[in-house]
Amino acid sequence: MASGRTDPAWKHCVSVDGTTRKLKCKYCEKVLTGGVYRLKHHLAGTSKDVGACVSVPEDVKKSMLDTVHNLQQSLLRKSISIEESNIGHTEESSRKRSSGEETGDSSNIFKRKGTQSTINSIFKKNEREDGCQEMARFFYNNAIPFNVANSEEFKRMVELIGRHGPGLKSPSYHEIRVKYLKQEVENTKHIVEEHKLVWKKTGCTIMTDGWTDRKRRTILNFLVNSPRGTVFLKSIDASDICKTADKIFKMIDDIVEEVGEENVIQVVTDNAANYKAAGELLMQKRKKLYWTPCAAHCIDMMLEDFEKKIPLHHDTIVNGKKITTYIYSRTGLISLLHKYSDGKDLIRPANTRFATSYLTLGCLNDNKGSLIKMFTSSEWQSSQFAKTRDGGLVENLILDKGFWKNILNCLRGALPLIKVLRMVDSHEKPAMGFIYEEMDIAKEKIQNLFNGVSKSYTPIWEIIDHRWDNQLHRPLHAAGYYLNPMLHYHPDFKVDYEVKRGLYECLERLVGDLDVMGKVDLQLESFKTKSGLYELQRFAIRVLSLTCSSSGCERNWSAFERVHTKKRNRLHQRTMNDVVFVMTNSRLTKKKDVRKTKEYTIDDLSSDDEWTVEENETLYGLDEDILLEVGEDDASRRATNDLEVPPIDDDLEVPPIDDNEKEDLLEDQDDYPMISVNDLIG
Repeated sequence: MASGRTDPAWKHCVSVDGTTRKLKCKYCEKVLTGGVYRLKHHLAGTSKDVGACVSVPEDVKKSMLDTVHNLQQSLLRKSISIEESNIGHTEESSRKRSSGEETGDSSNIFKRKGTQSTINSIFKKNEREDGCQEMARFFYNNAIPFNVANSEEFKRMVELIGRHGPGLKSPSYHEIRVKYLKQEVENTKHIVEEHKLVWKKTGCTIMTDGWTDRKRRTILNFLVNSPRGTVFLKSIDASDICKTADKIFKMIDDIVEEVGEENVIQVVTDNAANYKAAGELLMQKRKKLYWTPCAAHCIDMMLEDFEKKIPLHHDTIVNGKKITTYIYSRTGLISLLHKYSDGKDLIRPANTRFATSYLTLGCLNDNKGSLIKMFTSSEWQSSQFAKTRDGGLVENLILDKGFWKNILNCLRGALPLIKVLRMVDSHEKPAMGFIYEEMDIAKEKIQNLFNGVSKSYTPIWEIIDHRWDNQLHRPLHAAGYYLNPMLHYHPDFKVDYEVKRGLYECLERLVGDLDVMGKVDLQLESFKTKSGLYELQRFAIRVLSLTCSSSGCERNWSAFERVHTKKRNRLHQRTMNDVVFVMTNSRLTKKKDVRKTKEYTIDDLSSDDEWTVEENETLYGLDEDILLEVGEDDASRRATNDLEVPPIDDDLEVPPIDDNEKEDLLEDQDDYPMISVNDLIG
């Protein structure tokens, strides 16, 4: 007690109950339980287990802060001394154990270390706040997206800065632009070299796709895919190159030479006429590889054909676009939508994939009840929007039972195909062994969803078959179907002439050697009985590990946009390519690390950037290149059959809706079994 009374903190408090446990601060009269230790932290303002005094004089606060700081330093020195002593004791104990001598128990110093760590963190709390505030300011003033704080690189950077301690000199502009960029390029090249070892064993796919940036430059991306993952090889500025088949062939042929002809099994591009012609030239020169069109692009074209050639699809999509465009061009309606949809947004059409149009219809269908409630609410009826021509047109659409039936009919035809698109467009698994079967399953699903009514599904089948037979289907797809054990050993597995022909065409082109082809042919019988194989196994691996799409190139456009900006237009082409090379391969490596098998649902289908609500400067405006104006006269485009979308009368006055009619709309059933969007693609 006497020693306790010598503490300088006692001058700044009074005892409440005559003991040292309950003290009252002289300045703010706060009663503290816990003794003089908590009082000192109260006066010093460290916020350690007690609130800071708001009335303490500055000289007293500084004195108390020095006191607790000195105490911390003393404890730190004592902890270090104990730790060093313990290390020596541990070494001695190890020596004795190795010689067979007995050692006694020692006290556990980790309790002291744990206490020290806590004390240390208390006194660095203010320092952390200052540091975090400065880092946040760096984000704000340089327009850095906040989610960068979640990146592994940012966390490692902060950790390494902390390890260095005070005095770390930040890298200069030149070091970042030259020295460290060169080092990172070399590190990335080592990653690519590891991929090259896999290319020699399993073969690989070269993927290429063209892209026009904001400066109207044409950039060609070249990536290489294998079972190890996808790597970005290079990009070529083709702005001054004529896009003829010969020129494209020359560029692709050079890439094949760089990768190694013996490693390349296929080259995948989109199905444009010049790329197709270049692919034929490539196959004429390179006798052991295939050119195949991008499956995602071909399926995308099927969906585009649905809208162009089936009046019901065209008119329903146009009407769906009118609704989303009208709502998202008026901030007041967005707020009203969120009120009735519990904050959910409608997917807006974008100009990258026609699948977006059908996902917009699916989202409208999922929010049918919310939209009907919104457009029959008192807020809508009393708003200025309800009194306008465009508002009346959109309200008529929302309250039209036929519109919702037409949406379901469009989804029945499109979403099974979108499931295939999602499979070939994902990184989850190589699609070559599955696309043949999945296309058949999609057609059967469409037929079943229309209850086998021929006039409903036949136009859709004809569009799918036309694109599949004339563009997409290749011998590799048939060979992948035959060699896929998951399908081959299924009781329903069937082999027709088309499959057999595709298999042997692949054997002839990819193997070539007659002796090896003979061995593989003989081993096909053993494959049926699940016997051990070698040559066939090697051939099967090279086929089944292939991708079907070049859409991986498109996912890296954002990397180029980040580098090719006005802020960075002073970078030389070589420097920009190096930055993209490092950035893209880093992102591709991370995707490979987190890859896992999953089921495909409607939520997955809307996860890509181009399939979600657009978050850009045109979000609340009308993009006339993509969307139609609300109220546009589309009479010349309406269907003339019995599935025709009901016309919109521009002069129609909207009658009030009573409660019974509202219930009818919310509980409306169409002529087919009631299903959800998840059922359609599950």
